[in-house]
Amino acid sequence: FGATYGGGEANVAVSLANYGFDAKYVTRLPNHEIGQCAINSLRKYGVDTSYIARGGDRIGIYYLEKGASQRPSKVIYDRAGSSIYTATSADFNWDEIFKDCAWFHITGITPALCDNVAKLTIEACKKAKEHGVKISCDLNYRNKLWSKEKAGEVMAKICEYVDVCIANEEDAADVFGIKASDTDVTSGEVNREGYKEVASELTKRFGFEKVAITLRESINANINNWSAMLYDGKDYYFSKRYNMQIVDRVGGGDSFGAGLIAASLEGYDPQATIEFAVAASCLKHSIEGDFNM
Repeated sequence: FGATYGGGEANVAVSLANYGFDAKYVTRLPNHEIGQCAINSLRKYGVDTSYIARGGDRIGIYYLEKGASQRPSKVIYDRAGSSIYTATSADFNWDEIFKDCAWFHITGITPALCDNVAKLTIEACKKAKEHGVKISCDLNYRNKLWSKEKAGEVMAKICEYVDVCIANEEDAADVFGIKASDTDVTSGEVNREGYKEVASELTKRFGFEKVAITLRESINANINNWSAMLYDGKDYYFSKRYNMQIVDRVGGGDSFGAGLIAASLEGYDPQATIEFAVAASCLKHSIEGDFNM
């Protein structure tokens, strides 16, 4: 076994810090050496860890068996009872956290842990909105953490507060039952019109400012085609398509999200925004570990 620190939102924070942004990471970690190592792994890249609460007994773990060729990757989660799982509102001073904040990013993995964390995520989103903060959310559906029904119910509440929705070709279908027509992710064929429908339907349902959909075409576990689409409520922008030889795909979606956030904060036009996000993510697939260096 090898040990790697990472996680959906942590990976985004590291990417943004690497782009020169002031990135702060909010979570709860145990007050022992392993918790401290996790904090140090973020500090190493310049992520501000001052809002990380300390407490609880354990750090969440997952085991990843990396896929290769025709064998897919496999994940086993061991996250019940972790520090964030048992966190309470008292651990976070949201007014202080969002005081000088421009952007708040969350993923669907955090609220999937348990009802308690789902409640905390909604509370954070409400507070962020009160402070006029832009919110992005990567739907990131994980069927080993919760059911499609539960995900749909909780993520619908969270999406009321979200400005920028990030999804892949399966998330919208799994979480909200919104499917792209005539598309099979395993065939290596993407139907662009189908994804336009998905983005439009998501925007109609939740009023998002923007929807970004990553388009992964799996040739096998090592070789994927990679592109994305951005919808801004009026027009659809497609990136160029990359053919990737994958070193490590963990964190690939997070590096896309971080690229999208960075380009948005820098005021890039929509085409440049989606090109930057896809290029960043393509490069991450060539790097070992969760973080995009």
